[in-house]
Order: sequence, then structure tokens, then C-alpha cells
Amino acid sequence: MLKLRNISKSFPGVQALKNVSLEFNIGQVHALCGENGAGKSTLMHIIAGSILPDSGEILWNNRSVSIRDVQQARQLGIAIVYQERTLADSLTVAENIFQANPPRNKIGLIDYQSLHANARQMLDELGLQAIPSTRSVDTLSPAAKQMVEIARALVQEHSLLILDEPTASLTTAETNSLFSIIRKLAKKGTAIIYISHRMAELAAISDIISVLKDGEYQGSFDAKQTATEIILTKMVGRQLLNYKYETHIQKETALEVKKLTGKYFHDISFKLNKGEILGIAGLEGSGRTSLARAIFGDEEIISGHVLKNEHLFKARHPADAIAAGIAYLPEERKGSGLFSTMDIASNIIVTGLNGLWYDKAENNVLAETYRKQLDIKTNSVTTIVQQLSGGNQQKVVIAKWLHTHPDVLIINEPTHGVDIGAKTAIYEILKYLTGTGISILLISSDMPELLLLSDRVMVMYNGEARSILKRSQMTEETITAIATGI
Repeated sequence: MLKLRNISKSFPGVQALKNVSLEFNIGQVHALCGENGAGKSTLMHIIAGSILPDSGEILWNNRSVSIRDVQQARQLGIAIVYQERTLADSLTVAENIFQANPPRNKIGLIDYQSLHANARQMLDELGLQAIPSTRSVDTLSPAAKQMVEIARALVQEHSLLILDEPTASLTTAETNSLFSIIRKLAKKGTAIIYISHRMAELAAISDIISVLKDGEYQGSFDAKQTATEIILTKMVGRQLLNYKYETHIQKETALEVKKLTGKYFHDISFKLNKGEILGIAGLEGSGRTSLARAIFGDEEIISGHVLKNEHLFKARHPADAIAAGIAYLPEERKGSGLFSTMDIASNIIVTGLNGLWYDKAENNVLAETYRKQLDIKTNSVTTIVQQLSGGNQQKVVIAKWLHTHPDVLIINEPTHGVDIGAKTAIYEILKYLTGTGISILLISSDMPELLLLSDRVMVMYNGEARSILKRSQMTEETITAIATGI
């Protein structure tokens, strides 16, 4: 269906793609992987018409074409779901799904009855019965927004569907629902390009895996027959060391929650020891994020108590939590964790500003210590954050909160949308921090991540803490069963 021949693209100082040739066929799920900066997104933007290649040829159904803009790509039948969300927050779910082609009545006005009926049908097919089509998008969780993005792409007439990190915000159940949709589309003849950093997903959903590294094509492999280690080696140019579980848990209690109740959770109790990583698992809507925000003072606590270092503590505002040594890294780093158009130094030191004095040179020196400590890959702390890869952006968020000198770190989806190399680096940072005595509450939808890092896992369902599993009890099957209410 789609053939790319010797596609090249450069930006100032960067050769993003160099003579890349690939084929994408009818009814095939074709995965594309590589580290951040490998050229995947640039290639997808070229196919989707938002970037023009410098050289090379694109063939659509064996006919040479020049995809000059997004509209032309849509006319050919190419639909894309970008990793960065493009929804209009002020519109409803239905209005976003049919933003490009809403149903209209005889006089040309939007037929809202049909609009919501059609949206409801699409949401039901995606297993999103709990999301009203009339709900404003700005009230949705990141995972729900991602599913609305996918729904919007699916209503277009398409022969080729591009999914860029579609499960980065999704739980296991939501991912399974999406995979079911993908398989149905493939059976009907849709060609699918699937981009993901999650290697287990690639083997589960794709037929072919192609690898890019530093803008160059490294080869294509049978997804069912090729070992993950071979794919990883092609991606990073070296063998990755297997990251192994280790613990720094101590006897002292750093944080204790007693019968805590908020708007979206109730009667939660647990202890977090010094140097411990307590994982928090659960489906979308289980109350995980709401619990974290309440401890951090960003949501109301209706009843119950929080003890910090065995002393009663209540955060009425995030500033109270920060002053007490609690930090929170949100799941959406770009929307809630970073000032993307500012430099690294400004992002790191912002949590320590007192409003009285700002010494740029001194702050740059301070930020440089964090850059080196966390191995943020750039030559200078004056680099604008949006120019960094996803993994390095996440390191900047970690540095920002380390600047508050916390002893309890709440981190939500720490490796959302980062590549395997950056993921390993972040794991090493988290374990280093626990080795210094910092305690971590780890919220993650990535099951292997929870199993690898956590000393214990608390599983939430419908706002309740259904179980706290010891290391010996932690399996993917057990956690999934509890998280789904079985």
C-alpha cells in the first residue's frame, strides 16, 4: 500500500532521516521502534503530510505521490493519532470526535442528536461506556483523552492508521480493548503503523517490527519469531544490561496514611518505609492519582489522617507538602510538570524561588550539578526544554523536585513515552534516590515496571485499596485480577 524509498530529512544541525526505505502493507500491523531521536516521529509526520522530505519517493498503491499537507494525506486515507494530544479542551467528547466532519441537518447546521448518537456508538466500541459524549474534554483524565484521540482517528475514512505511543497513558484493560480494535481493523484490510517503546506490546500486537537508529533504517523483523534482545540491540547499538530488582528499604516509617477518604477514594491505609518503593496499581478511575494529589495537598481530604515521620501532617496546599519534604511528579510532564519553552535551569530552580532575588549565573551553576547528577543529555542548562527527548525532559522534572530536598517522592507514570534506554536510566535514578533514604510512591500503568521496581504493591479498585502485596505475592496475573475486581 505505502512504499517509502530513500527518504531523507534534515533540520538545522540534525540529520533526522537518512535514506530510509520501508513498506507498509494492507492488513498488517507494522511496528516502528527506536530510541528518542531515532527519526520515528519525523517519518510519521512526513507520511501524515505535516513535514515535507528533503529527498526520496513516496508510493501510494504503486503510484508516486507528493503528500504536501495534512488534508492531502486524509484524502488518500491516512489517519494519525499523535503522541502529543491535539484535542480542543473546551469542546465536548462528541464535538472532538467529529471535529472534522460533524453530521449536519438539511439546512447545514450540526445535528447534535446524531452527533452524540454516533459518538456514543464509537465510545462503546472502544469500551468507554463510562465517558459521556456530552462531557467537556478538559475534565477527562489523560488516559480518557488518549482514547478520545483514537476514536477521532477511527471515524475518518482511512486505509492507513498511524498510532504514535497510543498506550502511554492507558491501563492494561484499556490497552487490551485497543488491541482488539486494532486486530479488527487489520482483518478488514487497514494497514497500521504502530509506534511504541513498550517491547512487550510490539510482540503482542504487531506482525513486523522495523527499527530506526539515528535516522537510519536498521532492518525489519518478524515480531513473533525475533527475540526482544535482538530488537533492543538494533535500537541502541549495544546490548542493554538486564536491570535487576534491588531494595534499600529501612525499618523507619516515612509516611503513614490512616483511613484517608477523598472525593474519588475512601478508607485508604498504608505505611511507606524509609527507602522503600511502594507501587500503586489500578485501572483508570481507581483513585490512584486522586490519592496522590490529596497527600500532596492538591485535592481535598474529607476524613482520615496522614503522618509524616510519625507526626500528624495535613497539606492544605502543595506548598505545605513541599515544605514538609513531599514532592509530586505529575503524569503529564509537558502540561503539568514543565515550562517547555523555558530553559533547563529555569525549570529546575523554579521550585526554590523565593520572589526576592534571582541570580541567573548562580542558578545555572546549581542546575548544572543536577544535569551531571542525572545525566541530562545536553551540553548546557540553557537548552530549551522542548528541544530535549522525552527521557531527558523527565529527568528535568525529577531534578526540579529534587531541588526541594524531599524525603518522600510521589511519582506518577515516571517513564511515560520514553525509550528503553531512558527508561533504564530513570530506573537507576529512582533506585539511587532510595539508596539515599528517599521513599517513593510509584504510580504506574506499566506492569513490568511495577514488578521490577516495587518493594510492595498496593492495588486499588473503585476508590479502595483492595490489597497490599508483598514481593513474593506480586505477579502480573494477581495484580490484574485485583485491579479489575475479580
